[in-house]
Amino acid sequence: MRVIAGTAGGIQLKSIKGRNVRPTLDRVKESLFSMIAYYIVDAVVLDLFAGFGNLGIEALSRGAKEAEFVEIKSKHTALIEENLNKCNLAEKARVVRSDVYKYLGSTFKKYDLIFMDPPYNKKLADKAVQLILKNEILNKNGILIIEKSTEEEIKNYQELEIIKSRDYGNTLILIYKLI
Repeated sequence: MRVIAGTAGGIQLKSIKGRNVRPTLDRVKESLFSMIAYYIVDAVVLDLFAGFGNLGIEALSRGAKEAEFVEIKSKHTALIEENLNKCNLAEKARVVRSDVYKYLGSTFKKYDLIFMDPPYNKKLADKAVQLILKNEILNKNGILIIEKSTEEEIKNYQELEIIKSRDYGNTLILIYKLI
């Protein structure tokens, strides 16, 4: 896994190997970021279920103003910090070791761009979306990106408009705009 473009373009990111680890593939990430390029510059970003920070780091590299990474596993948060330092992006970032739902229920911050890449087929996305909307964490016209299994259902939300949807094998990327 590598940073594809921007100030840290080409830098290899460390990740954790394992059966339950499923980082966003470079080809999927490249396609995703070409779809959301307009929204990245100067954005305040939230990376939920952050893993090793792949998506938030790519956003920072491409000009996002700042990013917060929320991940419950301490091994992963340490890896996010290591990757941020390796990419010289640590000063623009905050890494939070927390359960995503607890974080969403307690933060008062607002974001322009939210990435959500929960473990597949565990029905975690809907609860997070509900908390994002209930607590008004996403700015008006803000963008919410959900990466999920094509087999997993997600509710329709009247506050969110799907602006793009792409299928990559068993992975589905949904890009919503808060209306």
